Amino acid sequence: MRYADDFCLGLAGPKEEAEEIKEKLKTFLRDHLKLELSQEKTLITHASTQTARFLGYELIVQYRDDKRDHTDRRCLNGHVSRRVPAQVIERKCALYMRQGKPHHRKELTSDDAFSIIARYQSEYRGFVQYYQLAQNVSWLWKLHWIMRGSLLKTLAHKHKCSVTTIARKYQATVETEHGPMKCLEITVPRAGKKPLVARFGGIPLRRQRHANLTDMLVSLKRKPARNELLKRLLANICELCQSPNQVEVHHIRKLADLKQPGQAEKPQWIQVMAARRRKTLLVCRECHQAIHAGKPTRKPPGQ
Repeated sequence: MRYADDFCLGLAGPKEEAEEIKEKLKTFLRDHLKLELSQEKTLITHASTQTARFLGYELIVQYRDDKRDHTDRRCLNGHVSRRVPAQVIERKCALYMRQGKPHHRKELTSDDAFSIIARYQSEYRGFVQYYQLAQNVSWLWKLHWIMRGSLLKTLAHKHKCSVTTIARKYQATVETEHGPMKCLEITVPRAGKKPLVARFGGIPLRRQRHANLTDMLVSLKRKPARNELLKRLLANICELCQSPNQVEVHHIRKLADLKQPGQAEKPQWIQVMAARRRKTLLVCRECHQAIHAGKPTRKPPGQ
């Protein structure tokens, strides 16, 4: 069982004092909590001349003589800043490139366009949301450009046409809290219901000082065909009781949330999601309400 997690301490003082605090922490964790301090991860960094890595972020202490407030005082000196490391962006971009250029993903071309666009957006959104706290979040425009190029080439490869043709076909504009933004979008009409929309882009790259870092990294491995989102949505059938009545999407934050300790038998909906390793489940209104109320969901006819 875990007790301890990552943490970062700031100290205004000499290196000798930092070394002394580190040893005291090591002793406290060992003697009182029976835990060992990781020597490889527990680093002492000089904030004025070096950067520290913490939970994927780069921490720096700013020193800018040219940034002054209305009283002509330096207003940034000594402030701690969180940044997206340049190496992290380069590694992420490399997943969608070949020979230094955006490249198509052949493993996705058997999926429909809706699923392909939705998958790229899921991968992009998760990365952007994790780094919303970064002061240099605008650097992620490079990732957006690379992923957009890869997406266009994947769709062009699927439809055997030019990238320009695909860009014109799916180009759209979405309204955001910071104004209109261009994106790639596909709309699938449904009789008597709101159309299904998959979109890539349309996410403002603005710093969010109080963002919650809850998204998990998304695997680039292709999921089995049974998980294609569009097919499941268009089927319009509850995946628990087979009812077509007011089908909705039930979401969980991460698959680990399905592991609820202390339950002798997992509810049906947890068993289904765990077996299929999905973070979404299509359910009718009645089953959806039962899930949130902690009550048993309906069973398919004949069971």
